[in-house]
Amino acid sequence: MDSVGVLLWLIVVVTIVSRSHADRNVYPSAGVLFVHVLEREYFKGEFPPYPKPGDTSNDPITFNTNLKGYPDRPGWLRYIQRTPHSDGVLYGSPTAEHVGKPTIIEITAYNRRTFETARHNLVINIMGTEEKTASISFSLLEFPLPYQAEFYIKNMNVEEMLASEVLGDFLGAVKNVWQPERLNAINITSALDRGGRVPLPINNLKEGVYVMVGADVPFSSCLREVETPQNQLRCSQEMEPVISCDKKFRAQFHIDWCKISLVDITKVIPVHNSRPDPGTGVLPDIGEYNPPSESLKSRDYFADFLVTLAVPSAVALVLFFILGYSMCCRREGVIQLVHHSSIQKSTKELRSMSKNREISWPLSTLPVFNPVSGEVVPPIHPDNYETTSMPLMQTQTNLQNQIQIPQQQPSG
Repeated sequence: MDSVGVLLWLIVVVTIVSRSHADRNVYPSAGVLFVHVLEREYFKGEFPPYPKPGDTSNDPITFNTNLKGYPDRPGWLRYIQRTPHSDGVLYGSPTAEHVGKPTIIEITAYNRRTFETARHNLVINIMGTEEKTASISFSLLEFPLPYQAEFYIKNMNVEEMLASEVLGDFLGAVKNVWQPERLNAINITSALDRGGRVPLPINNLKEGVYVMVGADVPFSSCLREVETPQNQLRCSQEMEPVISCDKKFRAQFHIDWCKISLVDITKVIPVHNSRPDPGTGVLPDIGEYNPPSESLKSRDYFADFLVTLAVPSAVALVLFFILGYSMCCRREGVIQLVHHSSIQKSTKELRSMSKNREISWPLSTLPVFNPVSGEVVPPIHPDNYETTSMPLMQTQTNLQNQIQIPQQQPSG
């Protein structure tokens, strides 16, 4: 019985290990949107059982994705997961330079309840095809689809738009308006990655998402309506343009037609930046290092030291003599010195006066004569009066206390 239990345990362990190291291969096309969902249900089976009664299977699981051997993902590949209870999504648009080069993405799942981890590799094999039209032969590596339109959808988040059902409904609406033979989603970008603001958590507001689609036929008249002068004027006034085919999207997608972008790649002149050959990264072999011999002559730096000190000292000395001559020997300098000494003398006199408060009052603060009789009026304060609290100007009340105006006697 014990041997049977051990055998079952070994089978479970081997199954878990083999599943955790299994590689999954996907084959996206260059220039076409690639979406891969990291399903939580798939990784739940890779975690060992947690024998605790009453546990639910809705464990919080988060994912970490990176290019094998590197700390982050490739530049064209993005990842999003809103909550630990939702699936993660890898999405992006591979470019032509990645065709034929397998991209191995390491996916690590973390069970936030049991702290168990599971890992497997996702091998992305990017494919490329060629297309021929009329007299033009071009590769999808350079021109995936010649006519590309980018829509801004205001009532969607990026993870909602990545769902196959929602993306299929949007491509179906675009196909009804555009009527192309081939129509593919090229890229999806969150409005936050374009400088958008995080919406307030009210009224079920969304972040917004940019969806780029490509087709093999020119743009329809409906899509061209946004380029008319009337609609351009309405967009400049922050008003909604009048688009005849908007009703085909309005039921599910709210499109900001002022932000639509129409690009004809066949009219765009490609710019090829020539990159230098990076090389192998190994320095060429130039032999062993030979240090300089000990027979080198020593150099005397004393003369350099003197020049370094003598020149600034000489310049400073010349400037000092010029300043002294201009201050002491010239008439303007003498006048400045006399003026400076007079200011010092006045300052000392004011300081000595401030120390001695018992000096006589200025004559300008005393009345000279009686305004009525013409007699000289004595000071209004006695000799022992504190002069520091005496006002400089005499008030009318004080004058009335001292000046007695004689009354005229009535005639007999």
